[in-house]
Amino acid sequence: MTRRSRLLTTVTAGVTAALLLAGCGGGGGDSKSKNKISGADRGGSASASPSASASAATGRPEITFPSDAKNVFEGGKTGDATKDAVLADSALSVNSVDEAIFKGSASTKALGFYNAGKALGESITYAQGYINKHDTWVGETRYFDRSVTLSGADKAYVTYCSDESKSFIKHKKTNKIENTPTTADSYVLYHTALTKNAAGVWQTTDVVSNRGAKECQP
Repeated sequence: MTRRSRLLTTVTAGVTAALLLAGCGGGGGDSKSKNKISGADRGGSASASPSASASAATGRPEITFPSDAKNVFEGGKTGDATKDAVLADSALSVNSVDEAIFKGSASTKALGFYNAGKALGESITYAQGYINKHDTWVGETRYFDRSVTLSGADKAYVTYCSDESKSFIKHKKTNKIENTPTTADSYVLYHTALTKNAAGVWQTTDVVSNRGAKECQP
């Protein structure tokens, strides 16, 4: 399919460059490179998606998905506890946006828990776009080549690809599923910035995306 990117690809090149420059100094996450983004084939087996239940720590909101939709995040174990925590909360940020779509509400607790600042506003707008059209999605979206770079004690940058070839937009009013063919646009490259808040949560604060990026093509 070609679902809408979490952030429209019309973001300025300057923002993308800023995230790339900020994230290019430190070691990446678990990596099998394959000439994709520097960093991370989530190495080894796919980690269990936090989409079904994300209440791993006290006080963290549970995130639930319908039975016909699933996010799979490959890797996530770098050998560094801080990087692993960043990758885990980055995945929960993604899941929180999808949960808002599934629940038909941009006021879910998780959305504002795992996203802040510019990313929160854009995530609300993105989810609302689905809600206004009475759309949802079904199938499986795979997130791979995840790379994390730390910047001080409370800043981090995560880059990853998504494979939407097995997930499809579903129209709630008709239950019709758009079985669109797989194309280059089924793959999206994301650059994200995260900040650790006072509660120890790594909140996503900025996201830029590039649909059809060659770095993410199979």
